[in-house]
Parts: sequence; C-alpha cells; structure tokens
Amino acid sequence: MENILQAMVDFLWGLPLIIVILFTGLYITLRSGFFQIRFFGHIMKNTLGKIFTKKNKEEAKGKGILSPLEAVSTAIGGSVGVGNIGGVATAIATGGPGAIFWMWVCSLVGMLLKAAEVTLAVYYRNTDEDGNPYGGPTYYIEKGLGVERGFKGWWILAFIFGAGIFGTFFITLQNYTVSEALSSTFKIGMIPSSLIYFGVTYLMIFGGIKQLGKIAGKIVPFMCLFYVGCCTIIILLNITAVPETFALIFKSAFSGTAAVGGFAGAAVSRVIRLGVSRSVFSNEAGWGTSPMIHSTATTDHPVKQGLWGAFEVFVDTGIVCTMTALAIMVTGQWSSGLSGAALTLSAFEIGIGTWGRVIMTIGIFLFGITTSSGWYSYYEIILRHAFKNKVEVKNTILKFYKPLYPIPGLIMVVYAVSFGLPGQVIWNFADISSAIPTFINVFVVLFLSKEFFRLLKDYKARYLGIGEVDPNSYLFFEDKVNAESKKDSVTA
Repeated sequence: MENILQAMVDFLWGLPLIIVILFTGLYITLRSGFFQIRFFGHIMKNTLGKIFTKKNKEEAKGKGILSPLEAVSTAIGGSVGVGNIGGVATAIATGGPGAIFWMWVCSLVGMLLKAAEVTLAVYYRNTDEDGNPYGGPTYYIEKGLGVERGFKGWWILAFIFGAGIFGTFFITLQNYTVSEALSSTFKIGMIPSSLIYFGVTYLMIFGGIKQLGKIAGKIVPFMCLFYVGCCTIIILLNITAVPETFALIFKSAFSGTAAVGGFAGAAVSRVIRLGVSRSVFSNEAGWGTSPMIHSTATTDHPVKQGLWGAFEVFVDTGIVCTMTALAIMVTGQWSSGLSGAALTLSAFEIGIGTWGRVIMTIGIFLFGITTSSGWYSYYEIILRHAFKNKVEVKNTILKFYKPLYPIPGLIMVVYAVSFGLPGQVIWNFADISSAIPTFINVFVVLFLSKEFFRLLKDYKARYLGIGEVDPNSYLFFEDKVNAESKKDSVTA
C-alpha cells in the first residue's frame, strides 16, 4: 500500500503540477511588474504595520465578519502548522537541504499567487441571508467561469475542488502529529494525547467563525513569535554552522544530495518536487484554502486583503519554515535518519537541551490546534456555498457538522496506533488530497488573472498614485451585478 501511495504522490506532484504552480506564480509576478518585490515595503506597512492599530475608518466601511487581522490570523493559523514543523522536516529528511531552496522559490512567486487568490475570493464573494460575506475558489469558479464566461460545466470543477479539500476532513495530519509529539515527550500515549487534542478543538470551534477569528487574532501572533524566538536561540548557539548550512542548501538545490549519515540521498528532481509540494502544503499558495477565510474580512478593496495573503506566505515560508529548516540543519540532525515532527523535536532537544523538546511540543500543539480550527472554517464555507439556495438544509448540515468535525482526526490516531500505520503514509495521503484542488484552483486563477490585474491597477491608482482611477470600475462583483440589474430595469 505504501508503495502505491508513493507512486500516486510522485505522479500528482510530478512535473505537470510543479510547472503549473511555478508558471502561474511567475506569470502573475511578471505581469504585475514584480509587485511583491518592488512594493514589499508597502505590503509590510499595510499588513505588519497595522497589526497593533485599531480598525481604521476605511476598513469600517467595508462589509465582513472578521477584521483583516482576524482573517489573516485564522488563515496563518490554518497554514502555519504541522506543515512548518513536520512537513519541512520531512522535506529535508527525504529530499535533502536543497528542498529548502525550492521552497523559497515557490514562496516568492507564491506571495503574489496567494494575493491573486485572496483578491478574487473577496471580489466574487456572496452575501448570505444574514448579510455575511463568504467566498473562495468555488465562488469564483461559479461567478468567474459560470456567470461571466458562460461555462456551464463550472459546477464540475467546483465539485472536484470541494471533494479534494474535504479529503483532508477524513485524513487529517494535525491530530496525529500533535499526538505523536505529546506522546513521545510526556509519555502519555498517543490515544490519550489525541483525546486531549480532540477536546481542545471543540473549545476552539464552539463559537463558530466569528469567535474563532477573535481567538486566532490573539493566539497566532504570540505563537509565531514564540516559535521563531526559540529557533533563533538554536541558530545563535550554532552561529558558526550558518554559512556552511546556506552553502549546502544552494549547492544541493541544483546537484541533489549524496547519502550521508542516516540520509539516503536524493536526485535533483526529487529535491524540487519535495520543495514545491511542502511549500504549497505549508503556505497553501495555490491550494485555494485560506482565500475562503480571507473572503470574510471587512475591507473596502479586494487587493487590500490580497496584501494580507502575500504577507501570510512571507510569514509562513519566508520566516517560520526557514527558521525550522535552519534549526534542523545547524544542529546536524537533518542526516540523522529521523523524519517529520520527530526530527524537529530532536533538533530542539540537541539545540537547547531537554527543555527544548518540551518547548517544541508546546509549539506543535499550538500550531496543530490553530490549523485544525482554521480548516474548520474552510469546510464550513464550502458547505455554505454548496447549499446556498437551500437555507434550511444548509443550517441543518452546519448544525451537525460542528460536533462531527474533530472525530476523523481521533479515528485516524486510533487506527494508526492499532494497526501500526506509518507516519509517511499519512503524509502521502495529505499530498494526494492537496494536489487535486491545487491543480484546479491554479488553472482557474490563471484564467481569471485578468480580473486580478484590473483590480491591482485600480488599487495602484487609488493608493499608490500610479495611473488614474476608472470611475466605472467595480470593486465587487455583487456591486456590478446590482448596477447592471438597475440599468436593465430602467431600460425595460
């Protein structure tokens, strides 16, 4: 079974998907004039610079459930998780240090790819019967392809995308990885650990998306600073190994890595595949997940929230993943033969002693619980779209969805413990479930990129003083539809 799953992963995450992701990200980057590089300071000023400020007047004019900070915190909480700890470690353990270079490349173009996804999600979002906005890939597939371009088969793409996302509902990594860490550190067993995680997940999602956003807004910034601070200590204690580490990353990216220690070696093709797949699984650029929660943010311009999407990728891969990788490599643990969360735990234990393992376990728990909570909102938004025209059915499904949500994760742990399911098999399932929706979403974003460039042009004119504002340009699809309906009624 393991060989079959690995073959499926190699096929799905082979050259075609890698080309699609990198090409789309590079295309949007080139067409935007390297916006994420040229205006990096502007992006940071309007994201990081606003984290500790109160909601401004312009933001208050917009429609939404969460503030931009709450939305990005929920999204970062959903993406900064086991992919940053176990995923990065797995990429290094099986692909070598060069995989980190390709994570960086993918994240650089991924910043603008994520910005485009988020922008489209906000532009095409729906307002439900309670006046709350929701959006995401299924929404811009319907409106961008179906309504605007008359593609009648839009629902097939939306269904496949949604089915791919829901694959992670049944095969989830978070509970397993956290339970593995708690069990190995505190010797309490994986099933008891899983039950603890199970209970805390319920507490996090109890108040729904709005309450989740408020919790994430408080936990996630602390979580990231806490983790990065610990990694920084390890790196500073091994500062003399840093130059050699960077040299090895760049060299291995183009030449592969020979067998050393417990590391079996890896060819360049495997290095690239692992780097790109782990980048997508970590920062979710192209996956189409976090745009769903970004679409609920209060904002008066889609690109404003798109900037938060770019910031999300930078924090996730540019900072958190990089710090994880450096901590693993400077301690020399990358070639120990360990993999996943066990490798990161070992690096922390070697780097700052026994307490390092405890600290890392706490970090894994925080990362895991915020990821599970963030993904709760993604599934809910897909369900809201699927049953948007059947309010009673939708409300009934959502009523049962909440108590059922954490159960598959618990079942996965019980099954793994009872039947000895290897951790790599679970990661293979995760790769398969992420590849399918990514294929569809990236193609759709590429197809609708003209709309993103229109909105980006409008944003630059309004807020950067580049070009002139088109008074006939609509910032939200619903406004465009409403205006056309009024014209039709007047004409009639």
